[in-house]
Amino acid sequence: MAIESTIMAVLASFVISTVVIYFVVKLFGETEGIGTALLAALIGSVIYGIFGGLLGSIIAGIAWLIALRSLYSIGWLKALIIAVVIWIIANIVSSFLPTVAGPI
Repeated sequence: MAIESTIMAVLASFVISTVVIYFVVKLFGETEGIGTALLAALIGSVIYGIFGGLLGSIIAGIAWLIALRSLYSIGWLKALIIAVVIWIIANIVSSFLPTVAGPI
């Protein structure tokens, strides 16, 4: 039963991340569709899954900025602002959602 809840948590997180990314980039005037947001969420998940710790988080953040720049054909500053807004909204959304795993 634990594997099913883990899979559901990952999928839910992935879908929510995709929606947040999609709406944030639309807010900043980008015209790419939900597929690009899905790809950005996937790349971000893989990047952050590979790196750990403080230094790893910094490296992952820079790598994700590069991914955003490439996927959306934007500059460094716009990628950074979009990433910060995504991070803020994702944290707000996650504070309202219950944990999927349940009580320990």
